[in-house]
Order: sequence, then C-alpha cells, then structure tokens
Amino acid sequence: MKVLIYSKDYDVVKESGVGKAIDHQKRALDKVGFEYTTDENDDFDLVHINTVFPRSVAFAKKAKDEGKKVVYHAHSTMEDFKNSFIFSNNLAPLFKKWLIHSYKKGDLVLTPSEYSKNILETYELDRPIEVVSNGIDLDFWKKEPGDREVFYEKYRLDKNRKSIISVGLPIKRKGIDDFLDLAKRLPQYDFLWFGKLDKNLMSPSIAKAIKEKSPNVYFPGYVSSDELRLSYSGSDLYVFLTHEETEGIVLLEALSTKADILIRDIEIFEKDYEDGVNIYKGHDLDSFEEKIKGILEGELPSLADFGYKKAEEKSIENTGKKLVEIYRKVVNNEIGS
Repeated sequence: MKVLIYSKDYDVVKESGVGKAIDHQKRALDKVGFEYTTDENDDFDLVHINTVFPRSVAFAKKAKDEGKKVVYHAHSTMEDFKNSFIFSNNLAPLFKKWLIHSYKKGDLVLTPSEYSKNILETYELDRPIEVVSNGIDLDFWKKEPGDREVFYEKYRLDKNRKSIISVGLPIKRKGIDDFLDLAKRLPQYDFLWFGKLDKNLMSPSIAKAIKEKSPNVYFPGYVSSDELRLSYSGSDLYVFLTHEETEGIVLLEALSTKADILIRDIEIFEKDYEDGVNIYKGHDLDSFEEKIKGILEGELPSLADFGYKKAEEKSIENTGKKLVEIYRKVVNNEIGS
C-alpha cells in the first residue's frame, strides 16, 4: 500500500494550522515507520488531501476516476471560517457549500476532534467521518534550560517584566481584538503575537485595532517551529483567546512545553480541559484580566504538569498508528468495520 500526502498547495497554507497539520501527518508516519510519498507522479493506492483549493478538489476527482482511494481531511468548517478575513461572514454560506462539494470527493472524511465531527455530521456529507488528532511531537515541543533568557534576549524584552504570548493569524476569530484590549488594560506586562496576515485580507476593525495598539504589544510575525518552541517555553504565559477551532494545534504545542496557559471557555474545550484543574479558562475581558494577574503574580498555582498529561494523550506516535489503520481500512474497503 502506497499513500500520497497531497502537497501541491502546501506553500499556500504552510503558515496556517492546515500547513502544520500536513507537517504533523508526515512526522507521524515517519515516527511509525510508514512509507509515503509527496510526489503526485508516483504510483499510489490512496491520496490524503488536506486543502480545499480548486486544484486539490480536481486532483481528488482525478484520483477517484483512476480507481484510487481518497481520504479528505476536514480542517475547516463554515463555523471557523466566520470572523476570519474581510467579507468572510458574507461568504460563509457559499464556503460551506464548497466544503460539502470538496469533502464528498473523499471515500472517508477525517477531522481532528469529536466537536468538529459533530458539526460535519450536520452537513449531510453521506461519507463516514473518523476523528484523528493532529497529534503533537513531545520530543520536539519541550522546554529547554535557558529558554527564558534566550527568548528575552531575542525579542529585546525587559527581563523584569512578565511576558504573554499568543499564536495564530491576527483575526477576530483567534481573539486578536481581545488580546489588544488586554494589553491596554495590563500595561505592566509585554504582549507578543506570533503570526501574520496580509493587511488586504484584514477586516477594517482589526486593521484599525492593530494600528492603534499600545506600546507593550509586539508583532514578531511568522516564525519557525524552533522559534515558536522557544517562545512558548521562554514566555511567562500563553493565552489562546480563540472563539472557534477544530482542534487547536497551537494549544497542544504550548501544553507540550509545559507553558502556563489561559484559554477561552468554548465548547470544543469542555471535554478535555477543566478550569483550575488542568488549565485556566476565561470567558470575557474581565475574567481574562483577573486570571492573567492571578497566574503571573503567583496567586494561582501553575497547572503546567497537569496540562502536559493532555498533550501526552495526543502524542504524534498515536496519530501515526491511527492514520495507518484508517488508510488500510479504506484501501481494503473495510470502512465502518
């Protein structure tokens, strides 16, 4: 059995969660010793597609016409498309129709969480849906001695001030507006947002908020995985203010480095994460501000070791084993068995 990880659109998505998911899939298969190809000119039995661009969908149709099996990975939903880019809310219903058209090209649909599976089941795809975590490489995403010193020196931060980071596209869905408001409320801390977006794609309100940011906010832009690992580990707090996710790879990364973490209390995090037990949660600016102060001033205990156990459950080795199992079922027409 030979599997193609379709990578034609990788350069377009490499700075996004979908790009990270493709990286994770290849790493997961490497970890379990499963041979795959990224060359679409190779012979293959099954293609695993992660993107929903027209040429990705066209390739899925071509593969099926040639008798190949197709696994379509559903990283996107209409729900997480909203509040992303300029005009995204207006385009969301059309995007949903395109997603349905795309995902139906698969013999099986993969998605990263039970939450996103529940959403997709309302789309009436008429395809089996399996849940596979994107997984996390615990050997890579770990704290190293001296990370804080290196982090503070790299970004020229005052070592006497606490630092707060977030990671993702600077869009409303990811909570960039709340991040900027919190920085204004908490001038005693430094705030760094890792990730970038073409200004032409930003909504006017977000572009304006970024332009009017307070002086304690920094935008390092898109950085490498090595730099990101350093930032989770070297900063004092990671905040994930997202309103909607299908899993949240960046959260798994932060958990693996044993960072102190504050997340927004949303439905997808209800099952795995309990406020004050293995993570801290907030629901609005006031509660975020209160929790941030509590964590950074030592009034709330660190939950990093408890959060790490959640990352262990989603190790990349487990993801690799599950992917291989699914590939074999699809190729052998054992879907649903």
